[in-house]
Amino acid sequence: MGTRTRKLIGTVVMLAFIFFYALFAMAVAEGRISEAPKLIQTLAYIVLGLIWIVPLMPLIRWMAKPDNPET
Repeated sequence: MGTRTRKLIGTVVMLAFIFFYALFAMAVAEGRISEAPKLIQTLAYIVLGLIWIVPLMPLIRWMAKPDNPET
C-alpha cells in the first residue's frame, strides 16, 4: 500500500475517531466534571484534551511508514 493511500485512510480514521472522542469528552465533562472543584476540573480538561493522542499513535506511525520499494 502506498504512502498516499495510507495517509488517506489514516486521515479518515483519525477524523472519525476525533469526532466521536469529542462527543464522549463533552459528555464526560458536562456530566461528571462540572460539579468537581476547579483544580480537578482543570486537570480533567488537560487529560481529556491530550488523551486522544495515545490511541492514535499507532495509526500515525503506520501512516508515516515509508513505502516498501519491493511492492
